[in-house]
Amino acid sequence: MDAHSRGRADEIDPADQWVLNPRTGNYELRLDHSAGQSRPQAPSRPRRTTAPSPADGPADSPVPGQRRRRAPEPADAGQVPPQSRRKRKQGKQGASRKKKVLLWTGGTMAFVLVGGAAGAYALYNKLNNNLDVVDVVGKNTNAGFAKGKAFNILVIGTDKRTGEGNGGYGDKNSPGHADTTILFHVSKDRTNATALSIPRDMKTDIPECQSRQPDGTIKTIPAETDVRFNVSLGQDGRDPGCVMRTVEELAGVQVDHFMMADFNAVKEMTTAVGGVKVCVAKAVNDPKSHLKLPAGESVVKGEQALAFVRTRHSFGNESDLDRIKVQQQFLSSMIRQMKSNETLTDPGKLYDLANAATSALTVDSGIGSLTKLEDLARELSSIDTKNIAFTTLPVIDNPAEKIRATVVPDPVKAPQLFAMLQSDTSLTEVKKKQQDAKNAQAALLKGTRSTAAEVRVDVYNGSGVTGAAQSTINWLQNEEGVTRSSNKSNAPEKAAKTTLTYAPNQADQARKLADMMGLPATALKPGTQDAGEREPMTLVLGADFKGAGVPIAGPAKAPKDLVKVEADKQICAK
Repeated sequence: MDAHSRGRADEIDPADQWVLNPRTGNYELRLDHSAGQSRPQAPSRPRRTTAPSPADGPADSPVPGQRRRRAPEPADAGQVPPQSRRKRKQGKQGASRKKKVLLWTGGTMAFVLVGGAAGAYALYNKLNNNLDVVDVVGKNTNAGFAKGKAFNILVIGTDKRTGEGNGGYGDKNSPGHADTTILFHVSKDRTNATALSIPRDMKTDIPECQSRQPDGTIKTIPAETDVRFNVSLGQDGRDPGCVMRTVEELAGVQVDHFMMADFNAVKEMTTAVGGVKVCVAKAVNDPKSHLKLPAGESVVKGEQALAFVRTRHSFGNESDLDRIKVQQQFLSSMIRQMKSNETLTDPGKLYDLANAATSALTVDSGIGSLTKLEDLARELSSIDTKNIAFTTLPVIDNPAEKIRATVVPDPVKAPQLFAMLQSDTSLTEVKKKQQDAKNAQAALLKGTRSTAAEVRVDVYNGSGVTGAAQSTINWLQNEEGVTRSSNKSNAPEKAAKTTLTYAPNQADQARKLADMMGLPATALKPGTQDAGEREPMTLVLGADFKGAGVPIAGPAKAPKDLVKVEADKQICAK
């Protein structure tokens, strides 16, 4: 199949290899890359040249990650030359740095562990060949990770019936859908991340895309409008590249990479880490998913873990939106488990997790090898769990349907959230950014403020965005309480910048509106004559308008009532 290739072992660092310890007779994995250190040739008759299988038990040769202390001995022809105390200390620091690569992972992105967990050639080769790799037609995914630049990874969970024991899941004979989709945004300073879930039943437009078929040919799939998001994958020959393009048009951000997992990802990875802790507010007994849990905390793995993330009848109003919340809570708990000492200090668990993750994942060629995944791991390693926030794209019931089976993006809140991603504003840093914005605004706009109900304003659309004036009016009236606002339709001409023109006796109103809209001081245009008692100010939306409620000076706060899950907190599903 030309459309898919397996990982390759041609990028292996030869310094990562098994080394004979003459005192014990065992081979030990050496991950030390110290400069100037000689590299021994592989013995002609090694006792073991590959990692032990799980059936071998702990008494055999060390598995990846184990290192044994040994006293310096005279160097023989087949031994590693002794190192000075200084060099040995540097080697430990190097191993520590490598171990830090393991300190970040989450959910279906557990693959990042493999860069630090696999060092021996045989292990590296095995795990590398586990990966399924897809070349995304017409998109460069091999650019690497630029310093000081945010990046986005699309995590796709498909409902295709692949893998042992999955015949009862998903749709029979279906090529699979984008059943669970998360846009994972990593900040440019690598201190925080936002995981945005996209509802599968949301109506959207799918752009034209090209997909490489199993026979190697490239198929152009025409665009579709007003269809469910989940058909962006699998249907009509669409591959993950089509999902990437759909999200790019929807969110207005570049999607750099994707990773796709099937049902086995949850089953195998939860088993590899010994289970994931979950919490439910009341006992669960769902005959459809076969999920049975007592009230309070439980540890789930394998089939039970898959049932937990797939159940739609145990929590909330049994909708896909409530299931998304449960999945976010589960992934948050899985992150905590993978970062726990009981996982990171257990070489067997690390290997099992790396093997399970690489076996379950399909990725693009830009991250399609262990060395490239290790590069990604380094980019993610500095993110603290408390700075990873899960949220769901705000949606409303589809007004075009009498029976509300689908949803559409919230016309006010969705653009606000997309603007936060576009400007690299973290949900976990919102309070600080909001306060900083208020402080800066207060310095520019000193003086008293009117109440929202006292503000009178006419809104003109000079932005070039259809419906911008009306969406702003809806937001001002329904969200902010500015009931004395009117839509004056299009401005006489397009405006490069948003401006607010007001009379001297309307300064209090202008400051209040500026606070709400995040207007910079340069947007305020004071007049010279006082206005009449009922005369409104004039607001002209310019090309810098990014959405109703999105601050013109750049997003500083999340949409109201946005539900989010922070990865460092345990939440009980209701």
